[in-house]
Amino acid sequence: MATQTAKAAKVELPAEIFDVQVNVPLIHQVVVAQMAAARQGTHATKTRGEVRGGGRKPYRQKGTGRARQGSTRAPQFAGGGTVHGPQPRDYAQRTPKKMKAAALRGALSDRARNDRVHVVEGLVSGTTPSTKDAVALLAGLTERPNLLVVLDRSDIVSLKSVRNLEGVHVLAADQLNTYDVLCADDVVFTKAALDAFVGGAQPVGGVEADVVTEAPAEAKSDKADKPAKKATAKKAADKPAKADDAKADKADKAATLVDTDAATDGGFGPDSAAALEDGSAPEGFEVKGNKDSMKYHVPGSRWYDATVAEVWFRTAEAAEAAGFVPAGGAKAQDVAEEETK
Repeated sequence: MATQTAKAAKVELPAEIFDVQVNVPLIHQVVVAQMAAARQGTHATKTRGEVRGGGRKPYRQKGTGRARQGSTRAPQFAGGGTVHGPQPRDYAQRTPKKMKAAALRGALSDRARNDRVHVVEGLVSGTTPSTKDAVALLAGLTERPNLLVVLDRSDIVSLKSVRNLEGVHVLAADQLNTYDVLCADDVVFTKAALDAFVGGAQPVGGVEADVVTEAPAEAKSDKADKPAKKATAKKAADKPAKADDAKADKADKAATLVDTDAATDGGFGPDSAAALEDGSAPEGFEVKGNKDSMKYHVPGSRWYDATVAEVWFRTAEAAEAAGFVPAGGAKAQDVAEEETK
C-alpha cells in the first residue's frame, strides 16, 4: 500500500498496520473506554445529612392536619438533600493493550484505504518555525478541514509551526490513539514519526551507548604477554572443581543423615519407626499409625489387621504424644480389646 506526499512521491506502508480488517465493535468499545477515562468525575451532591440546616422538627407530630415531618432538609423540600445523587468516582474502564492496538490498526487502515494517510519529509525546511510554510504544505495534501499531524518528539520546529492552527491536532508518535484518528479527516505523518511509530525507534536525543565488540590489538597483545592472566584462568578453573567437591561432600553427609534418621526415627520422635518394605513391624514397635488420618491402632483393635502401617510406635502414649488419636476413639479400642479377650 502506498500513500502520496506533497511532491507526489510514494512511501510503502506496512500492511500489518495500515491494511488490516476493521473491527467496528472493537473500535467502538475502545473509544467509549477512552472517552470515559477522560471524564473528570468530580461531580458531587449533598444528601439530607450534608446540607446546612434542618436540625429542628418543623412542627409538632400531631394535631396540625398535615403530614408528619422531621426536617425541612428532607428530599421533598426545597433546599433539601439529594437522593442517590452523583458522587465523585472514576469512570476509567480496563481495556487490554492488545485491544487498543487492534483498534488503532483498524482506524489507520480505514483512513489509508481512502487515501487519507499522508507522509511528508518535514512540515518546514530549515531550523526556524514557519506557520506559513506549514499551512501551504498541508493545503497541498488535502482540502479537508480536520487534520491529525503526527510528529517525532524531537521535531520542535514543526510543532511550533502548526500547534496554533485551527483544525489541526498535533500528537507525538507514541501518543497516537484511535479516538484522535477517527476525529480527523486526514492523518499526516512526518517520515521520522512514521519510522518511530512503525519500528518503535528511539527518538533522537535519547541516551545512546557505544558497544565495544572487540578489544584493540595492542591491548590484546599486552594481556597475552602477562602470565598473571594464565594463573587467574587456572584458579578460575580450579574453583568450580572445588565447589563441585564441596557439593558432593554435602550431598553425602545429607544422605547419611537421612538414612540414619530413617533407620531410628519414623519422623514422629524417638519412639517411632518407619514402615519396612515387607510390611512387618520393626522390633519393639507394635502400634500402627496412619499419617493421612493421624490415627493409630493398637494390637488386637478392630481395624488393626486391615490397616497398613505408614509409621510404627512403641506405645499408644508415644503415638498420642506425636499428635495421633485412637481410631474410633478410646472407647472403640476398649471394646475391641474386650472382644479379643
